[in-house]
Amino acid sequence: MIRHTTLALFAVLGLATAATAQDAALTDEQIAHIAYTAGQIDIDAAEQALAKSQNPEVIEFAEQMARDHKAVNDQALALVGKLGVTPQDNSTSQALSDAAKAKLAELDALNGDAFDAAYVENEVAYHETVNEALRTSLIPAAQNGELKQLLETGLALFSEHQAHAEHLSEMVD
Repeated sequence: MIRHTTLALFAVLGLATAATAQDAALTDEQIAHIAYTAGQIDIDAAEQALAKSQNPEVIEFAEQMARDHKAVNDQALALVGKLGVTPQDNSTSQALSDAAKAKLAELDALNGDAFDAAYVENEVAYHETVNEALRTSLIPAAQNGELKQLLETGLALFSEHQAHAEHLSEMVD
């Protein structure tokens, strides 16, 4: 069940981004909202892990996820403030939020080692999917150079997160 919800979340990200791109090119305002939403989803997952896990490695990882994603989201908010633009809610952001709520509920039903393994598995898959969306959809579609640079910085950081999650998954399985 965990794997199915994780796969559904990633299908939503990929298909919704593709659908939005086919209907009309993503605007910088939409891209900013999608990126911020994706970051907030990982902050929420990290907070859940901090509340539920007893595993020191998982706790350390969750603290890093919360700290890093909050920092990137803060940079994104500062940038849109500087540019005088308002992030625009869109179908991709909404679909991501809905799928993330379902995932959090699913993870909330787990405890102990089962929770840790499912949380870390989700983090691996989530970062893989978000990184792919950044690489193939969001960064290429960004028009503003500063937004594009922030997304590229995020991609580098989130690629490190993915590698860390992959390493951690070997420890908690």
